[in-house]
Amino acid sequence: MTKLDVVIRNGEIVTAAGAIGQADIGILDGKIVQIGGELEGELELDATGKLVMPGGIDTHVHLSSPPSLQQREPRWVDDFYSGSAAALAGGITTLGNMSFADPGELPMDCIQRDADVARGQTMVDLYFHPVLRQAIPEVLDQIPTLFESGCNTIKMFTVFPDFDAQIPAFMEAARRAHQHGMLTLIHCEDHMLIEEATEQLLNAGKTSMRYYPESRPVNSEVIATQRAVSFAEATGAPVYIVHLSSKRALDVCIDAQERGLPVYVETRPLYLHLTRERFEDADGAKYVGQPPLREQSDVDALWEGIRQGYIHTVCTDHAPWSLEAKLDPTHDLRNLRPGVANLQTMIPMLYSEGVLKGRISLGKLVEVTSTNVAKLFGLFPHKGTIAVGSDADVVIFDPELEQTVEASMIKSNAAHSVFEGWKVTGWPIATLRRGELVFQNGEILSQPGSGELIARGKTQAL
Repeated sequence: MTKLDVVIRNGEIVTAAGAIGQADIGILDGKIVQIGGELEGELELDATGKLVMPGGIDTHVHLSSPPSLQQREPRWVDDFYSGSAAALAGGITTLGNMSFADPGELPMDCIQRDADVARGQTMVDLYFHPVLRQAIPEVLDQIPTLFESGCNTIKMFTVFPDFDAQIPAFMEAARRAHQHGMLTLIHCEDHMLIEEATEQLLNAGKTSMRYYPESRPVNSEVIATQRAVSFAEATGAPVYIVHLSSKRALDVCIDAQERGLPVYVETRPLYLHLTRERFEDADGAKYVGQPPLREQSDVDALWEGIRQGYIHTVCTDHAPWSLEAKLDPTHDLRNLRPGVANLQTMIPMLYSEGVLKGRISLGKLVEVTSTNVAKLFGLFPHKGTIAVGSDADVVIFDPELEQTVEASMIKSNAAHSVFEGWKVTGWPIATLRRGELVFQNGEILSQPGSGELIARGKTQAL
C-alpha cells in the first residue's frame, strides 16, 4: 500500500449534494487521490463526529489598495497575510481579490502589482479581479490578454461618477469579456440617486450615520440592478451582481433568471444577519457597508433566495478597518469608511443561523460558499468539491462546537467584529489547503507565501 501524505478518517463528507456518507479521504501531492478503502498516511486526522467539507472560496475581498489611495488616507487594514489568516481560520482556502488600478494603470498592470505583493504574503490560493475605472480603448483591447493570463473576470461600478458617460464602452467591455468566456462583475448602486439623497440629508442637517440607509436608498440599488440585467440582455454576457442587499433588487434578478438571462447573484453576511436598526446604536458607523443594511423583510427574502437558488453565492466583501477608523467622529454621510471584517465568521454563521435554524440545507451551504463559486470563476472541479482528482482543500468542521465571537479570537488586523457577542454553533477545527494542514484548533500553521496565485478557465453556467 502506498503511504499517503494525509488521511482524514471517519468524517461525514459533505458536498453541494449534501452529506454523502462517512468515508476516509486520502491525500497525496496536494490532491485527493482516494475516498474510502484501505488508506495509510504520514499524517492522520481523526474527524469522528465532524463534517468534512470542501474549502470555502470567497471571490470578493479587498486585501490591497492602489498606492495612491494608501498615501491619501487610511485604507483597509488587512494585507494578504492577515487576510489569509482570517480566511483559513474560517474554513476558506481560496480568495478572489478586487484590484483597483492607479491612474494610468491598465488592468494587467494593476493585477501584476497586486500579484507582486501577494506572492510573498498569501497563505490561501489567490486570484484577482481587475476593476475597470474607464472603458477606454486601451482597456478594452486588454480583455483577451486578461483571459490568456488566467483571469476570467472584469468588474465595473455603476456608482462611479463617470459610469453613465461611458455606458456604451462598458457594454462593449461586457460583450468582449463574454466572447472569451469571462464573467462581468457589477456593483449595483446608482450614483445620481445617491448624490441627490445625500445632498438633501446634509442640507437638512441629518449628517449622522443613523441616516446612512436613506443616503443610499433601495431604489438606487434597484435601478442599477435593472441596468446590469439590461447589459446581460443586450450583449448575452453573463453578469454577476455583487453584494445584493434588498428584496426589490433580488426580484429584478429573479425575473431575469426566469426569462433565461445569465444573471448570477451574490449576497454577503451583513445582509443576512443584521438590519438597519444597528445604525441607531452609538457605534452604528461600524456597520457601514455599501449598500447599507436593510429591513428584516429584506433579510428574510435573501435567505429564501439562497434556499431557492436565486442567490448563487455568499461572499464577504471583506474590507476591514480598525474600529477607531470606523468610528472617526469627523466623518459624515459623504466621508465614511465602508467595509467590515467577515472572513473568519462567514461559514460558521451560515451554519449556525442558516443550517441549524432550518433556513438552508447543509448542501446549500457548501454550494454557495464553494461549489458555485468554483464553477462561475473557472476553478471547478479542481476546487469547490471533495472528489478524486480535486485539490485537497478540505475543512474539518465541528457542528457542535459553540463559541462566542470575541475580539480576541479575530485573526484580521481589524481586531474586532460586527458580530461580537453572538453565540455561534459550528466552527472549523482544521483546514487543509492543497493537502497542507494550515489551521488547527485556533492556530495558523502555514507560512507567508505558501499560497499560490492561480489561473482560471472559462465561466461555467450553473
